Amino acid sequence: MDEPVREVRSPRLRIEADREAVERDLSRLVLTLVELVRQLVERQSVRRMEEGNLSDEQVEVLGLTLMRLEEAMAELCDRFGLSPSDLNLDLGPLGTLLPEEDRRDR
Repeated sequence: MDEPVREVRSPRLRIEADREAVERDLSRLVLTLVELVRQLVERQSVRRMEEGNLSDEQVEVLGLTLMRLEEAMAELCDRFGLSPSDLNLDLGPLGTLLPEEDRRDR
């Protein structure tokens, strides 16, 4: 008679992670991406203003929007205990994610 084949299961690997550390790191990553997009939009807006592609009203609305977004980013950084410099990820040989001149400690 054939014996039934037994399945050998390896023990599951579990990563023990501190919930608060994971939440903070995830928040840092999300805020870093938002800050990167914010800076790109700001640069694009400045470029369009300098080229004269925007009306005075559009410049005003864009300026207010960018100021509010910057304030919201500062509030979110405060809420998660992060400084703006925490959002500038080190990419090793490529340097930092955000340009040096745009790092602001608020």
